[in-house]
Amino acid sequence: MRPTPPSCMRLLVPVKRCVDYTVKIRVNAQQTGIDTNVKHSMNPFDEIAVEEAVRLRERHKEKIENIKLVSIGPPKAAEIIRTGLAMGADEGVHVEVPETAPQPEPLGVAKALAALIKKEGKPIDMVIMGKQAIDGDNGMTGQMLAGLLGWGQATFASKVELLDGDKEVKVTREVDGGLEEIKVKLPAVITTDLRLKEPRYASLPNIMKAKKKKIEKVTPSDLGVDLTPLLETVKVTEPPKRVGGAKVENVDELVAKLKAAGVV
Repeated sequence: MRPTPPSCMRLLVPVKRCVDYTVKIRVNAQQTGIDTNVKHSMNPFDEIAVEEAVRLRERHKEKIENIKLVSIGPPKAAEIIRTGLAMGADEGVHVEVPETAPQPEPLGVAKALAALIKKEGKPIDMVIMGKQAIDGDNGMTGQMLAGLLGWGQATFASKVELLDGDKEVKVTREVDGGLEEIKVKLPAVITTDLRLKEPRYASLPNIMKAKKKKIEKVTPSDLGVDLTPLLETVKVTEPPKRVGGAKVENVDELVAKLKAAGVV
């Protein structure tokens, strides 16, 4: 049964610790994945989700009671939660996995989030999350989460508006043909696109306040989920180096080269 949205809403924002977008990605020596001994930061799409959650509360102060962050990852993932708390979220949950554990797959993450939502003492009314993470680019966790919960979903959001006494939201989506507007009843899962909001920089006072905000630590077993990947990565290699091109003087020379290459 879908719970009736209360007058005071509670938002959940999943955030992921990723290799920073400015880092040049390199394959590790074992060819089992990428080199992770580099700078990490919050997934940019998740930063946008945190910003949207905070701005929703700024626009509807009396309607949004709580913004909670959740991150699934090694001990250092707590730093990413602190970043979101400094942006304006209220509290966090860290689903901690060992440093050496393989990265959870989208279905595992969705199951963990669904279990966490069901264990919450007060119901969650809206999940706002990035449409994808920049490391795996899978772009499916939000959709899987909505399916597991039986909630409505609005993906690739570039605008979010509360409607009808806070029982539904109007979402403008980025689609191939332009923009699409849909209405979704709460509770719902919304995934954010790049054009939704420009994330704010946390001020020093807010960074200091974030250090005192609560972060609850749980494990996958506490949630009753198994994050062991179902897929095995056999080998990871870098793409081949690009070979330099050549200029041709005329069409006949181009056709001759294409024939020699067996293209035509």
